Amino acid sequence: MSRGHRTQIKRERNENKDTRPSAKLSFARIPEQKACFVLDAIRGKSLNEALAILTYNPRYASSVIKKLVESAAANAENNNGLNRNSLYIAECFAGRGPIMKRIQPRAQGRAYRIQKRMSHITVILDEK
Repeated sequence: MSRGHRTQIKRERNENKDTRPSAKLSFARIPEQKACFVLDAIRGKSLNEALAILTYNPRYASSVIKKLVESAAANAENNNGLNRNSLYIAECFAGRGPIMKRIQPRAQGRAYRIQKRMSHITVILDEK
C-alpha cells in the first residue's frame, strides 16, 4: 500500500535528480512553436556557437533564449564549478504554458477571440 515514510520517499526521489546545470524560464510571452524554431537551431551546439547563433538570429525569441543560455552558463560556473569553454547545449525544449484569452471586436457586432500563448522554456547544459 505505502512505499515508506515520506522522508524516505523524498530521499529516493532526490537521489535520481539531474545534476546538470540548467535554467528555466516560466510564462515566457512567446508561443511554444515560435520558441522551438530557435531552440532547434542551437540544440547540440557548443556554448560559444549557440550564443553566436542567438546573437544574429532576427527572431524575438532568440533574445529571450540568449539570456536564458547565459543564465545556465553562469549557473554552471558558479554552482557546479564547470569550465565555460567545455559546455554545450545538451537539451533545450519549450513546453506549453497558459493562454491569455482576449476579445477583438469585429464587423456587425461579432467578437473575435485572440489567444496570446505562453511557454515554459528549459535549457540544460553539459560538459563535453
